[in-house]
Amino acid sequence: MNNYFQKVNEYLLELGYVKTYENEEDGLIVIENESQGIKNLVVVVADPLLIVEQFIVELQNPTAEVYKQLMQKSRDVIHGAFVLDETGKKVLFRNTHELENLDLNEIEATFNSLALLMGEYSSEILKLSQK
Repeated sequence: MNNYFQKVNEYLLELGYVKTYENEEDGLIVIENESQGIKNLVVVVADPLLIVEQFIVELQNPTAEVYKQLMQKSRDVIHGAFVLDETGKKVLFRNTHELENLDLNEIEATFNSLALLMGEYSSEILKLSQK
């Protein structure tokens, strides 16, 4: 795993992300790039996968309509998707990659997708969280 962990670290540095936490033993890296709306993004190197997760919002009173809207918007996300935690109230952005074939372009595409999502859909997400 150390080889993949180092590879992912190098990609993150090359892309200009700031690491706020790192634990190689757990394969965990937390990064941010506030100019792209990315804060406390969790990157997990769990051979054979790279998991990328970003907390988006906590839903106050989730309804079937709110879930439907999230699912419909998730279809528009280029890389990754909206997911829910086990409570069904926390909305996360999540994407996974195969570590064996991971390259810089793939991980950059995931981060760009998230930044685009946050830039274009953030006001709608806030409205959904208040319903």
